[in-house]
Amino acid sequence: MAIREQVQAALGTLPGAEKKIAHAFLANYPSIGLSTIAELAALAGTSAPTVLRFVARLGFDSYPEFQRVLRSDVQAQLMSPLERARSTGPATENPALKASFASIAVNLDATLKAVPESEFEAACELLSDHKSTCHFIGGRFTDTIATYMAAHLRIIRPNVRHFGGQTSTWRDQLLDVRPGDVVVIFDIRRYQSDLVRLGELMVERKARILLITDPWLSPIARSARVVLPCVVDANRTWDSSITLMALAEALIDRVSRSQSDSARARMQALEDIHWNNLQGR
Repeated sequence: MAIREQVQAALGTLPGAEKKIAHAFLANYPSIGLSTIAELAALAGTSAPTVLRFVARLGFDSYPEFQRVLRSDVQAQLMSPLERARSTGPATENPALKASFASIAVNLDATLKAVPESEFEAACELLSDHKSTCHFIGGRFTDTIATYMAAHLRIIRPNVRHFGGQTSTWRDQLLDVRPGDVVVIFDIRRYQSDLVRLGELMVERKARILLITDPWLSPIARSARVVLPCVVDANRTWDSSITLMALAEALIDRVSRSQSDSARARMQALEDIHWNNLQGR
């Protein structure tokens, strides 16, 4: 896991002083992690020895080693598809289809380990809140998954919307976001500045954000209520979206089961509409 993902996963087990360091690190990622021990300790209101205990708890022998891995994480986070293509080198002798599926299997397993069950359940709880409107949006490649997820949840619960159209219309659609609404955002590297800004505006409107992102975590994670990191690096030119789709389907299934009675009623009503349409009524 990337360091930021490790820190987030460890939050629930950290002692009080080290938890302060974790919060300071996550809120000021990555710059504060690349500063001195004294600066990180001062920002968190703790001491240098506490910082060293914190990095040791993460499995690092020293603060310089922690920073070296952090720099590597940041470099990987910022790599463009062209740079990833250069780094992967020529195709291997393994059959392309078999190699691709093997990579997907690895990512699915890694994502399963990276997403705490408690966070998954918290996400399902947000999505099951019928009192709040649920808004969906994604980035250049991930918005199709946001659309897919919204289309399914619209059938099993009321008040589901997808932020559509050009980015210039997003602020118009903000008019319908109310305090307590749930906003599901898909954002993976290289994170979209317009999505990040939209997340900030959502927070200003007191919406609850469910972020589905990658192991390096979109900046939106700073203000998200729930963060679900998916492993997307497939050691090839393009990142893989399979884990994002798999997680979306797992959420859809979990919410469908938890809302079984109301979901069945809505699905039956939809079937009646389809049947009446076929009968020309």
